[in-house]
Amino acid sequence: MAITNFIPEIWASSLLVNLRDSLVYGQMGVINRNYEGDIAVAGDTVHITSFVDPATRGYTRNSTTVTYDTLTDATTALIIDQARYFGFQVDDLDRRQALPGFVDEVTRGASYNLAADADTFLVGEMVDDVDSGNELGATTVDEAGEAYDLLVELRTTLTRTNTPASGRWVVVPPELYAYLLRDDRFIRADASGTTAGLRNGQVGRAAGFDVIEANTVPEDSGGVYTVVAGHGMATTYAEQIADTEALRLETAFADGIRGLHLYGAKVVRPTLLATAEVTVGGSA
Repeated sequence: MAITNFIPEIWASSLLVNLRDSLVYGQMGVINRNYEGDIAVAGDTVHITSFVDPATRGYTRNSTTVTYDTLTDATTALIIDQARYFGFQVDDLDRRQALPGFVDEVTRGASYNLAADADTFLVGEMVDDVDSGNELGATTVDEAGEAYDLLVELRTTLTRTNTPASGRWVVVPPELYAYLLRDDRFIRADASGTTAGLRNGQVGRAAGFDVIEANTVPEDSGGVYTVVAGHGMATTYAEQIADTEALRLETAFADGIRGLHLYGAKVVRPTLLATAEVTVGGSA
């Protein structure tokens, strides 16, 4: 083994930290990791149990017979059914001539790509499973005020479904963010007096949302963006770098390095998400 400093446990931990630093839809606050547990192989299942809320009834002193509901539960399965890997080789000549740390730099690149894959999967789950009553449908933003008004509509939709006011987020593409920047009602992160607790990509607050700018907002071939807003309670996510290893390649004077990322997600509270199909037009 030519790579004498390669320790799988340490590398795996570092890669996962880099991965989580790159996530937008997969970061804490946008999702939760309440049921992550231990993930060993693709196909593992995390079982989530929920209970039906007991009913409330009127009471009259000395005359009401109390009725006791029988608790009923339901089980939702979070299936770890996504598996993505990276692999690259380090030629002996490159290894001798390269500066120290180049393998770590390549690994960070792999982490970024794995994060992009996971984000694409996560937002797809959110869009597919959002409560149908929370889909605002098609809208066009071609004036500064309309971007903020869209956020207000998303806010109203989530408030109607009792989404907690604290912790709401919305992810917007750069084109939509450009319109928000022209609206005096938008409070930018750099004017908030603190950067404590800002999420990956967060650029400010508006209409009760943490506004997150990202290039991973879904866009169809016609240039229509699916803007998703919600709360971290809506979607649960689980992931693990299941395996990393270095091996001597038989067909080259090189070492091979590879890693496997396992993950899955489940929208457990669809009413805590809202979406809009947004066409951004004109000049921002």
